[in-house]
Amino acid sequence: MPVNFLSEEQRANYGNYSGELTKEILARYFHLDDFDRLNISEKRGEYNRLGYAVLLCTVRYLGRFPDVTAIIPVAVIDFLSEQLHIERGIEQINIYNSGKQRRQHIDEIIKIYGYTEFTDARVAFLLTRWLYSLCWTGTSRPGILFERCTGWLLSHKVLLPGYSLLERYIARLRSRVENRLWQSLAGCIDDTQAERLQELLSVPSGSRYSLLDQLRTGPTKVNATSLVQAIGRLQTIRSLGVKLPAITPVSDTRIAALARYASTAKTTALQRLPEKRKLATLVAFSCCMEATAQDDALELLEALLRDLFNEAVQADKRNRQRTIKDLDRAAEILAKACRMLLDDKLPDGDIRDNIFNIIPADVLKHAVNNVTSLIRPANNVYFNELDAKFKTVRRFLPDLLSRIHFEGNASAKALVEALCWIEANLKKKDR
Repeated sequence: MPVNFLSEEQRANYGNYSGELTKEILARYFHLDDFDRLNISEKRGEYNRLGYAVLLCTVRYLGRFPDVTAIIPVAVIDFLSEQLHIERGIEQINIYNSGKQRRQHIDEIIKIYGYTEFTDARVAFLLTRWLYSLCWTGTSRPGILFERCTGWLLSHKVLLPGYSLLERYIARLRSRVENRLWQSLAGCIDDTQAERLQELLSVPSGSRYSLLDQLRTGPTKVNATSLVQAIGRLQTIRSLGVKLPAITPVSDTRIAALARYASTAKTTALQRLPEKRKLATLVAFSCCMEATAQDDALELLEALLRDLFNEAVQADKRNRQRTIKDLDRAAEILAKACRMLLDDKLPDGDIRDNIFNIIPADVLKHAVNNVTSLIRPANNVYFNELDAKFKTVRRFLPDLLSRIHFEGNASAKALVEALCWIEANLKKKDR
């Protein structure tokens, strides 16, 4: 666990004036209210009053009192001098720094305004409890924890300690949280499951990649073979049998972070981890990878079905273009017959003979058959084209439907029902 995680810039800016002091910042932290003016007015000499105001506003803004050698921005001195009606503010500050009232004023501000030291037992308890819960729920980056901790100290009027002390404190706290996290996840599995997870880091004979590398590699092509491999990958992950309790103290954010590390780190790096951390990382990986593998299989199945239907639609359009002339000729014959049928000048008893005299019965029958075979019903589902395109899926469809069981997933259920519906209708067509 790294202890020195702050950059040189962060260390230089910690507890010191840095950046531009805007009007909003000056108005918020350096405005002197009536209570402040009352305490300042009791001090003798302009330099004491201005120095007291600088100490008060600096600790309010930075969380610590400035050193004698600290550089106070001119904007702060001018802003406070204007409120106290003091001229030559910089000279007054230099006089104040050379005097002996500084320590007494600091003690007075701490007492009057309720500031406490970082080493106070109550502060340590409250800060540790707050920071521990923050770190446990997912905010574990040390830089972020340092900034949040500094903000907490400022809001609770706790004087900032040295940055090295705060660094060591955060590092120890993170170490405690990480150890508890690893123990909690490693305690969710038994010895048999632990052995299975350890085998993920081994390389099978005849292969160049470990089982972990094979499981975290998703499908790259949209075809039947990739779908079978995706289903096999999902079944392999499920066969590990790793299930977290319904009520677990570990947050999903921390589990996802461990799973991301296991998905990107090298196998050799995972093998060198401490035993508890290694098992916890593999447990998180197996839990998160099951959902990932299921999503990959669903997306692949959906893409495969979409491609099949798109190809069937395109094949239907090509067939329509090839048969449009036959449909036109048959429609012309039937239109001629219908015009004779609708002619009210012809007697009803002679309609049949008149039609057959002009259009032979076999020609009319052939036209009717052509129209019947070429027209598309309103509920057209391209069964003819699907039958040809579906051959690549039908060879493994029974096994797929018997093995796929995406429990509690509405999209998976819809896709499986679509597959069953297509297969059933194709069988009806074959009969």
